[in-house]
Amino acid sequence: MAATAGAFGYMGYYASRVTFGKKGVGAPDFRPRPAQKLAALSDLNAEWSEVNFTYDARPCTLLRVPQSVPGGLDAPGSVRLVAFSRVCTHLGCAVNLVRDPEVLAFAFNYRAGPQDQHPQLGCRCHYSVFDPLKAGEAVFGKANGPLPRVRLELRGTDVYATGIEPAPRL
Repeated sequence: MAATAGAFGYMGYYASRVTFGKKGVGAPDFRPRPAQKLAALSDLNAEWSEVNFTYDARPCTLLRVPQSVPGGLDAPGSVRLVAFSRVCTHLGCAVNLVRDPEVLAFAFNYRAGPQDQHPQLGCRCHYSVFDPLKAGEAVFGKANGPLPRVRLELRGTDVYATGIEPAPRL
């Protein structure tokens, strides 16, 4: 009986930690790294255009988003860009852009509110979801920390990565 009570107690603790223990996104904490060209602005001609790349030995993604994001880049012509590490902060699996909210609802068991009906970054290993418009914040699943952001710079019409936030300890 004590073991059963202990098991249910731990499950309650774990469920509350996963549900309510998510870390918010703070001010960007970029660590300088060598500049690397990622794309031309013309490669990101529509909202939710995506360019995947490797930076600082980590798979990353560059997104054109519809609004400014803390840690992102606002380029001329109302172009808003943001980049994240694609390494899930739960156990290090690959995170991918999930464009269809119904896929998030069916495959990830996550249905965003009406104000958040946009593509999200999802980890297929343990079904964590990260919101790119909330600076990579973990909004669902086992991941508690946000995705590390990549610092972007515009040089002429080319987008460069010039720094990245440290990877969390997994």
